[in-house]
Amino acid sequence: MSFINAFDISSSSAGIGLSRSLARLLWYKHNCFLVKKNQWIHLLLVLRIGMADSPLKILGLSGSIGRQSKNGMLVDLALQKAAEMGAETHFWDLQEKPLPLVGEEGCWSNPIVKEFQELASSCDAFLVSSPEYHGTMSGVMKNTFDWVYDQHVGGKVFGLMSTLGGMSNSNTLNHMRIMLRWLHANPVSQQLAVGHVKEAFDEDGELVDSDMDQRLQSLVESVMKTATMYRDS
Repeated sequence: MSFINAFDISSSSAGIGLSRSLARLLWYKHNCFLVKKNQWIHLLLVLRIGMADSPLKILGLSGSIGRQSKNGMLVDLALQKAAEMGAETHFWDLQEKPLPLVGEEGCWSNPIVKEFQELASSCDAFLVSSPEYHGTMSGVMKNTFDWVYDQHVGGKVFGLMSTLGGMSNSNTLNHMRIMLRWLHANPVSQQLAVGHVKEAFDEDGELVDSDMDQRLQSLVESVMKTATMYRDS
């Protein structure tokens, strides 16, 4: 559990203080310091022990159905790298737990949707890959994002990837950035577009191009570093 070292000081000596009402609000949110009647408190954030000691929780999302799809493989590879750096990783498999189309009958009460939103809310960061169809992200990718809102992903960190059958470009990556801006999320500056994706992986699911693999490593490292900074700030 994170904790705050609190010192009671009088209102006359308070160089930096919090009002009693604000202090009570913080206590309600963090349950980590005492508020005494008619006193000011000076809060010094010493260390968020629970957060610092717990691993980052990262969710992988694929814009293709199935973990064995090319995008599923790319997300899995990114998650493996994150796990090697100490993250707790999760992959949302749309083949096992398909999300309904937004607006279809019964979708708003679908238990899979609730499970997905709860998992997204609990995660610190996301590693995402979509195929590019007709110059933009797949319908599967867009529908996945349509089920999360600011309260689920706002302020959280994203690492973006895309795959293409031909030459690589940034169309899908740019469109995902615009979408995440509306969700108040924070994609890192590093990104990855894998062209000629049918030839991109070897039999072990590794990227054939070592330079591409190093770029993926840099992307994951950036997500980990940024998410840690945000979480522990």
